[in-house]
Amino acid sequence: MSNLRQPYAAGPAAGDTGWLAESDDELVFRIESLAAEHSHDDELVVIVRSSRHFFIRQEAAKKIRDPDRLKAFAGDRHIGQILARQMRRDSDIDYLEELLRESRHLEVRNAATAQLRLLKLALGK
Repeated sequence: MSNLRQPYAAGPAAGDTGWLAESDDELVFRIESLAAEHSHDDELVVIVRSSRHFFIRQEAAKKIRDPDRLKAFAGDRHIGQILARQMRRDSDIDYLEELLRESRHLEVRNAATAQLRLLKLALGK
């Protein structure tokens, strides 16, 4: 679950297409204005995978409807927190415990601990 730090890119890079071709402000506006029942997980994953500022990547991660799509980014301290907070099913307990064991980022472990506590409380475990 390791992920090396990468420098972020302010604004679109040469050759960016789709949503990534937009300015930071426009991109954040587009992400924040998505309806709860949107169908743009593919575009959001592209943003999460990009080198845009962590805030933009986090906002995109928060809007991804299928949390399983975030598992590839568990080693990223900014996205890992979002992933942990989206784990809400009984079957997610094992994954949260794995995050606790394997993540090198305190922020991810703290988010996993809090979510695990809430999940176990809700399930009566």
